Amino acid sequence: MFRLLLLAFCGSLLASMPAAAESQKSGLDSERLARIPLRMKEFVVAGRLAGVVTLVARRGQVAAVDAVGYTDIETKQPMTAENIFQIHSMTKPVIAVGVMMLAEQGLLATSDPVEKHLPEFRGQRVIQTRDGDRLTLGKPRRPITIRDLLTHTSGMPLNPPEGIKELHGALHKTLNETVLILSQQPLLFEPGTAFQYSNTGMATLARIIEVHSGMMFETFLEKRIFEPLGMVDTYVYPPKEKFHRMPTAYLQVDGKPVKYTADPLGEGRMKFREGAKYPLPEGALYSTAADLFRFYQLMINGGELEGVRLLSPATVAVMTALQTGDIEVKPGVGRALGWEVVKGPEGQGGLASIGTYGHGGRYGTYCFLDPSKELIGIFLIHREGDAVERTAFQQMVYAALTE
Repeated sequence: MFRLLLLAFCGSLLASMPAAAESQKSGLDSERLARIPLRMKEFVVAGRLAGVVTLVARRGQVAAVDAVGYTDIETKQPMTAENIFQIHSMTKPVIAVGVMMLAEQGLLATSDPVEKHLPEFRGQRVIQTRDGDRLTLGKPRRPITIRDLLTHTSGMPLNPPEGIKELHGALHKTLNETVLILSQQPLLFEPGTAFQYSNTGMATLARIIEVHSGMMFETFLEKRIFEPLGMVDTYVYPPKEKFHRMPTAYLQVDGKPVKYTADPLGEGRMKFREGAKYPLPEGALYSTAADLFRFYQLMINGGELEGVRLLSPATVAVMTALQTGDIEVKPGVGRALGWEVVKGPEGQGGLASIGTYGHGGRYGTYCFLDPSKELIGIFLIHREGDAVERTAFQQMVYAALTE
């Protein structure tokens, strides 16, 4: 039996997560929730996945946590809810929370030009025309703002430039050094006019956090977010004694998971970030379902969890509201501040309420938060590829709603 209930958890998991809710209290059908691990097991048996951890919560209570399959296909080590996953870009909303915490201290505003906080961005240029490798640059109509970075509308590119393209595999430069190089790259378009998912923009936000907090990026997250929330298994640099809790990373090839040895962050030399200088803020974090539930419940609660308040309800409302208007992101989906948000009926397969927000990560991890239904879904795997299993999970969560 693959289903694991919260009452069976031990150690830190028991301390950090509430007991499973009765179905009548959560407004979720327990029999339908029980179908989720059975469907996930079918994906494992079919050879599409090694293993998966799922969590469903409603009205502040965890209704189901399930671990199915294996941490590694070869060794058949069973997956458990205590396994620690690389959540990669699911880090981005955590950065956004950090930025907004500093805004609430009056240290910055989302409307601020980035150059106000990082002077190296002064004089930045934008690409006006492109003819093959030949570019014509000009002065942008306005400088990029913190809000542009949070919504991926700054015009900063997806990844670091050619000169340091190896950064994500080598992690060989400091955040300060990296952002200095990024500041000298031209923008792809006029700020605020289009969408371009930007890892470089998130790295820039992390550097702003460092400048105003007086802490290293990873220290700020630990001291200001993880420790106050009781997130005991969330790290930028995981300790060696917890390495064994991280599943093997896979890449989908012809519909099957293949060990991801080609990726230094997967099964390569930087899997555990040993010796890294760059904290990889655009994809920094390792975490568990238990810890992520605490962070997401903070958001659903309007910035407070168990007496610990990180943000005001007003700030959370702004953070999770659509910020990109009619700018094309993808059908039915726009961007909030650090989050993806459903803005139309075609968003997230038409299941989620308008205003549902969430984020995914490179290795297939995903979360969605539906505030109108007080609903949280967490899906954790270590396989880069399509989203078939994730979509099935989300559909089955909504199918379990009884009210």
